[in-house]
Amino acid sequence: MLPSPESLVLIAVTPAPRDLEIARLLGWYRIPLRHAPKVLAVDYLAFYQTGVYGTGHRWQIEYFSMVRGHELVMRKDLFRDETDHPRANEEYYKLAIGSLQRLPQPIVAGNWKRITFLYSTGSLLLSGRTLSDLVVRSEERVLLWRSLRERA
Repeated sequence: MLPSPESLVLIAVTPAPRDLEIARLLGWYRIPLRHAPKVLAVDYLAFYQTGVYGTGHRWQIEYFSMVRGHELVMRKDLFRDETDHPRANEEYYKLAIGSLQRLPQPIVAGNWKRITFLYSTGSLLLSGRTLSDLVVRSEERVLLWRSLRERA
């Protein structure tokens, strides 16, 4: 299902292909509590792929997904085979998501290569060509901040 124009979208980093595979196969995405944005009650996640992705897939957004909810869990509960991991006892938000959907055209980083999180809208996600196109401007910005305050 495509986002509506007013849908609240969180652009989130997938540092490695494994993270995108977890989202695709297991239906969740993780964010360390200490690095989490203030508002997680968003309608959609869009997945920014970092430089470790192969040629033709790095520094861009190819996929998005509907968010179904979130909960706070320990990392060791997300990765039961990594109980000795240095961050095993740290808290993470686990966002339950729907199936991954491919954007009609990837959104490339352009001059932006390093991002953490960025809030945007459904209309910008579906029409954007670069990450800077996802920045909410003018009167839409007032609507975005109101929506974020209501969901906080």
